[in-house]
Amino acid sequence: MTVKNGILFCDNGEFRKSDIESQNGVISAIGECLPAGEHELVDARDCYVIPGLVDIHTHGAVGADFCDGTQEAIAKIAEFHLKNGVTSFLGTTMSLPYEQLLKIMKTSKQAVNTEYENKAVLRGIHLEGPFFNREKRGAQNAEYLINPDFDIFLSLYEASGGNIRLTAVAPELDGGLEFIKFASLYCKVSLGHSTADYETACCAYLGGATHATHLFNGMNSLNHREPGIIGAAYDCDSYAEVIADGVHLHPSVVRAVFKLFGDDRVCLVSDSMRACGLRNGSYNLGGQTVTVDGKASRTADGSLAGSVTTLFNCMRNAAEFGLPLSAVIKASTINPAKAAGIDKKIGSLTIGKRADLLVLDKGLNLKFIISGGELIISCVPE
Repeated sequence: MTVKNGILFCDNGEFRKSDIESQNGVISAIGECLPAGEHELVDARDCYVIPGLVDIHTHGAVGADFCDGTQEAIAKIAEFHLKNGVTSFLGTTMSLPYEQLLKIMKTSKQAVNTEYENKAVLRGIHLEGPFFNREKRGAQNAEYLINPDFDIFLSLYEASGGNIRLTAVAPELDGGLEFIKFASLYCKVSLGHSTADYETACCAYLGGATHATHLFNGMNSLNHREPGIIGAAYDCDSYAEVIADGVHLHPSVVRAVFKLFGDDRVCLVSDSMRACGLRNGSYNLGGQTVTVDGKASRTADGSLAGSVTTLFNCMRNAAEFGLPLSAVIKASTINPAKAAGIDKKIGSLTIGKRADLLVLDKGLNLKFIISGGELIISCVPE
């Protein structure tokens, strides 16, 4: 596969006119005037060529949820994501009973890093819960919340085949800081659904945490005397998730987060749930009924319950909010890949990495989706 004449998004955040070639599913050459040879050719003239998107916080879509614990659900989610520009993702759990989480770990193990035709690649698991504070539970089911327990985490990690890439925790709970110390030896640790104050959050980051779950949501707000997790995440060089669906955060706040954290530490995520891609109505999320009305999904008490948007739409929204295109692309590709520790083979257009590419027109509309060097979807009318 050779993509010709594109405006390539480079590792340094700049754009330059270039061709890009792949062989055997990986990027093999980048440069101007590469020979097309006998390879399939995509003309990307006057278009941006960017890495495939990486969604590290997504629960589901089109009626399927990762917590359904079936290969069929994973396949439906993966197919939907690829059609919407996401080439790699982490299947994200909710707070559920231990036995149910154990089943999810075992079921998903065989799908991780398996390259199925016409599907995004499941790169691992994001364990969101059950180690959360009831006061900031949001859409997490209070019935299943427990204090941080490393033995439980370790048994889930082993059942997953070592495929938990990210786990979230409220550090102020009993055993929270000790949990972070040990869990961070196995995967990345995020702070979320928490009432932690600044000092506790700083201790958590110094103790091994590196991430903040959907910033501003599920935590205390940034207060001028009590900066909480947000202030600690800034001071401790943490990655910060942002849901740019226009519901979870005001556009001004999204702009402020990018300015505060910089282009290298913001990770756009969808936090999509099973209603994503479907109509308004009632759906199940983590054992609770949630209602979708327009752009928002809420529990009976009015708490936001994930989103019904895609990462691609979040990226476009962030650009429409006035942020630089290079910043929102980084936040949708290489930053989340690095934050989850899965950037060795994905996340950027680099020789030797998997050939996951999107071709976008100047209006940021999808024209071509290339996954593993194969042209999967052409969005150009014939």
